Amino acid sequence: MKRGEKRKTEKLIVDGNAFYELDIDCMERQKKKEGSLNQTGKKKRQRK
Repeated sequence: MKRGEKRKTEKLIVDGNAFYELDIDCMERQKKKEGSLNQTGKKKRQRK
């Protein structure tokens, strides 16, 4: 992204009477973090 450009960082979702505001930057950071955890080769343990 170039300097001076504005980026949309929120998304509004309307579902019936409810509405949700999502932080797109936060969601992208979480996806990157999850991707890096999956690449380590470690598996999550399942509890019985």
